[in-house]
Amino acid sequence: MTTRHKENGLLEAQRAKIQPPRMFKVLLLNDDYTPMEFVVIVLQRFFSLENEQAMQIMLKVHNEGRAVCGIYPRDIAATKVSQVVEFARQHQHPLACTMEENQ
Repeated sequence: MTTRHKENGLLEAQRAKIQPPRMFKVLLLNDDYTPMEFVVIVLQRFFSLENEQAMQIMLKVHNEGRAVCGIYPRDIAATKVSQVVEFARQHQHPLACTMEENQ
């Protein structure tokens, strides 16, 4: 979008700078009840990860308590969090999924 400013009788075109959207990390949190196989299924289904990548992230969640599944604009990250939590509840697992701003 351009705006025009009048300076000394001349119109000057000036481009508005568009900022890229803020990005958010989607994280899975460890618990003592959700099976590892279910976490791998979630990673493949909602984050489009190959089996090996899903296994690596699942192990990171298991060993470190949490892991990043992906980085997305706010709306997409919020949708993924909602989808994962709903899917886990449908299958009676307490899997926690959150998002935080990517620094």
